[in-house]
Amino acid sequence: MLHLITIQQAINNFKKLIENAILKDGVSGKEAMIRSSKPIMNIHEAVKSELIHHKIRQERIFPPLGETTPELRLAGFLKKKAQDICIIPEKEKKYHETLTDGLLQGAQDSFGKTYTEQTLSINVRSQISSLAKNFDTLYERTIAEAYNLHIRCPEMCLGEVYLIAIPEYDSELVKQKQIGFVTPKSSMVEQYIKSFQAINGRIDTNKEKYKYEKICLLIVNFNQRLPKIYHCVEELKKDQMLQRDSKLSITALTWKSFIPSLLKIYDSRFK
Repeated sequence: MLHLITIQQAINNFKKLIENAILKDGVSGKEAMIRSSKPIMNIHEAVKSELIHHKIRQERIFPPLGETTPELRLAGFLKKKAQDICIIPEKEKKYHETLTDGLLQGAQDSFGKTYTEQTLSINVRSQISSLAKNFDTLYERTIAEAYNLHIRCPEMCLGEVYLIAIPEYDSELVKQKQIGFVTPKSSMVEQYIKSFQAINGRIDTNKEKYKYEKICLLIVNFNQRLPKIYHCVEELKKDQMLQRDSKLSITALTWKSFIPSLLKIYDSRFK
């Protein structure tokens, strides 16, 4: 029997795991819980559930629904890296290939370029505290992951779900085994929105290899009993997370449009 999970259920579970860990063991508990990947795996399951809802056959999804392995370790131009969630091609077959370019020159690839290029890859990340402190490093890493795969496989379809907590968890209160939140400056929220808009919506396969075909910037308010997922800028303005005169939009970055848009781009390239 399928155990599908909605994004709201996934976020609810994420909150419960993180906050129980903080209340029990403070910083060490939070860090151990994050390292265990248990909270973020709920988002993985929501992504897989949404793929199945959109008629992707289960046997094409890796890791399978409810599992954390096997992850496909795909080769790009710079490195091989395990992908969080993949949809494998329906007809293309794997083949062994010796890589001839980039830092992996001479390495063996058990999938082959064509199979890799026709694999749809979705990665999932989260940042729930220290949003400003860690932004540069995490954003550069996000760009590098897309660049690595698109250099070798320019037609490959890549998706990214990036969860940020707005307001963010208060690191000082975590040290005291308490739950509290700090609202970042509206300029910080704007920076995240603008930055992910800048690498979203890659259409031309000959250009912009640092971009993703589709990104979901999952902005979540955990500072309430039932965590709130923001679906539009007006909600952010109402909750004073953005200035009232902000001209930004998150329509192209929402969860609702993420999987349908990504699958549409994939189908246009490979079907």
